[in-house]
Amino acid sequence: MAHEQIVITTPDGQCPAHVFTPASGQGGPAVIFYMDAVGIRPGVLGMAERLANAGYVVLLPDMYYRYGAYGPFDPKEVFKGDFRTVVGPLMATTGNAKAAADIDAYIGYLDSRGDVQGKRIGAVGFCMGGGMAIAAAGARSERFAAIASYHGGNLATDAADSPHRAAPVLQAEVYIAAAENDGSYPPEMAERFEKALGDAGVPFSSETYPAKHGWMKPDFPVYDEQAAEHGWKQMLAFFGRTLGDKNA
Repeated sequence: MAHEQIVITTPDGQCPAHVFTPASGQGGPAVIFYMDAVGIRPGVLGMAERLANAGYVVLLPDMYYRYGAYGPFDPKEVFKGDFRTVVGPLMATTGNAKAAADIDAYIGYLDSRGDVQGKRIGAVGFCMGGGMAIAAAGARSERFAAIASYHGGNLATDAADSPHRAAPVLQAEVYIAAAENDGSYPPEMAERFEKALGDAGVPFSSETYPAKHGWMKPDFPVYDEQAAEHGWKQMLAFFGRTLGDKNA
């Protein structure tokens, strides 16, 4: 595994990012990894590394770069207290619209690398990152072949930058992995989001996991190993099919 720390210039400043490449040294298709609200930390780096070792060039941008230095946070400690007090000020500096505004810079960086295979890329997002992945893909729809959202919240709201509004322009296939009893993605919201995708002719599949919001993250107190391993199996199969030989 190769791990680089870089800085990408965006319209709003300098975005620190991590890049992971396969241990084989062969490169692969690109996947942008959108973090959850607790930010960049060892647990997230480990997930990006695991995805890279499955054969991908993984770009992990720090979506809190507009805030400045922070953490790293320990999610188990954060969730013991007032979560919003700790991460709310950081979350206020980012969002779906800002993720969309940054996507040209991220794609420009990926295009500059010689080890990225294929023109079309993938994105995976967790919690708040699920919506960011969808919104970003909507801003450069011709470049995305696959988007996966794991316990993504607020995917279909009345907000101007709600992810479901990107559906009419998406050219990617979408995989939605939802949590049970998730207040940030209740059944009526899931229905609204899936209707938007269906009305737009976007190919998608959805699955509700028997686990709590955040189950994929190994450092979260709600981590569910069995559900997470199923999630990884689904993710790798999804990207393997959508970013494989037909990716041009």
